[in-house]
Amino acid sequence: MSLLLEPYTLRQLTLPNRIAVSPMCQYSAVDGLANDWHLVHLGSRAVGGAGLVIAEATAVTADGRITAQDLGLWNDEQIAPLQRVTRFITAQGSVPGVQLAHAGRKASTHRPWLGKHGSVNEQEGGWQPVGPSPIAFDPEHAAPRELSEPDIAGIVQAFTDAARRALAAGFKVVEVHAAHGYLLHQFLSPLSNQRRDQYGSCFENRIRLTLEVTQGVRDVWPAELPLFVRVSATDWVEDGWNPDETVELARRLRAIGVDLIDVSSGGTSVNAEIPTGPGYQTRFAERVRKESEIATGTVGMITEPAQAEHILRTGQADLIFLARELLRDPYWPLHADDDLGGHKATWPAQYQRATSRSSPIHESDLRD
Repeated sequence: MSLLLEPYTLRQLTLPNRIAVSPMCQYSAVDGLANDWHLVHLGSRAVGGAGLVIAEATAVTADGRITAQDLGLWNDEQIAPLQRVTRFITAQGSVPGVQLAHAGRKASTHRPWLGKHGSVNEQEGGWQPVGPSPIAFDPEHAAPRELSEPDIAGIVQAFTDAARRALAAGFKVVEVHAAHGYLLHQFLSPLSNQRRDQYGSCFENRIRLTLEVTQGVRDVWPAELPLFVRVSATDWVEDGWNPDETVELARRLRAIGVDLIDVSSGGTSVNAEIPTGPGYQTRFAERVRKESEIATGTVGMITEPAQAEHILRTGQADLIFLARELLRDPYWPLHADDDLGGHKATWPAQYQRATSRSSPIHESDLRD
């Protein structure tokens, strides 16, 4: 029996399988509002059989967007368009989730396909980013304004308010984004955090904001629904955030009600040398799972069903997060069921005539 295709329960929520759509920025919203693109992008992955479909990094404040085209949950008007998306995902038998995020010093950038790097200036519709310290990500990014302690309290409140809106929008899983060099990760890493107050310097202070944000979200998120946190296990840079610190942070997060750590890596340093390859991050998820005694998800160049099955069977992770592979093939979970012989997944009724060799297709069936 395939573990990949078996249901998985966290708190009182059961996912139909252990395949999750990793949050992938689409840079296609206007004023943070979801539109037809988000419905089709996320909905097609639900049609394709993923057990959990997580919407992209969704900004908790307007100035926390990576680009001006990011999704948002910083006001109530952004709820209704997302309800349309979550209703469709749920109707396909999948579970809708959302990642709450603040880009920090990596905010106010160009959409990646424009081929422009660095910050967008105010004359072009950009804004000054914020961060733990006035240290730019690289020479092409603007130096952020250092957040004051009252500003930080406002960030915690923004995540909490966004979690309330996420619930109203119909999401069943919420993930706090503390990875990939964005704001919470910027506070975690000594490479980007050089503060000397209660939010900087030592490990206890650098993790404070992540814990406060997570506690705020947990306080308003229903007890029966799971809470995830995405972390970068390492900066891949000497003297940066490291796996030992990740393990201890995961223990603290478990103690305040986090159910799963979504383990990724990198993002804080433009000079990091990352030894990528198939499953290159699974060892970090395995270590967090074993040493922090918490469920983990893993992501990163996982492309084959047998590879994903091996990760689960060897105890490296509990969920498989797929990103680029699901962009290439939204129906990867259904094909995985065929490959692994699970016979758990069912193609949508609308497609079954094309997927079953025993069902003849008439020419009239294929007409517009």
